[in-house]
Amino acid sequence: MPITAVSSPATEDVVALRQADMKAMAAAVKTISGMFKDPASYKATEFSWAADTIRERSGVVLSGHFMSEAVSPQSKARPNIPAERERFDRIANDLRDYAVALDAAARSNPGSMSASMRMKPGEAMGGGPLGTHVRNEQDLLAMPAEHAFHLMLQTCTTCHAKFRAE
Repeated sequence: MPITAVSSPATEDVVALRQADMKAMAAAVKTISGMFKDPASYKATEFSWAADTIRERSGVVLSGHFMSEAVSPQSKARPNIPAERERFDRIANDLRDYAVALDAAARSNPGSMSASMRMKPGEAMGGGPLGTHVRNEQDLLAMPAEHAFHLMLQTCTTCHAKFRAE
């Protein structure tokens, strides 16, 4: 008789927690995106809060939400995460690193959104759907916040394409 994974209350709690964290990160992304679309709406405290929301829910926190191999009907996670743990963890850490860079930009620009936060016309974005990322912290902190934001969005897309069922 084959063994099947059974959903438990603990599994449901982890799924609910990670879904709540994902929704919080999505709302934070929307906040930051709105400020890049309308720089006059930029408020450093809100930008920083949004970046911190993502930072606090990414990295080891995000990885920890996916440590269990239990199956839940509410989960949208693919079953390949344990087999590709190293890649998943790297993506979660990249997300955290981009959020740290965004927070640093907000702290360096307490007034209006400066030109140094914006990408220049024709500036190559890097990144891409294959999850290319900036490994050097100095390079990451030196790039315009808008560039780090785009790389962060590509990181989200990469993770969802690889590890999300829907």
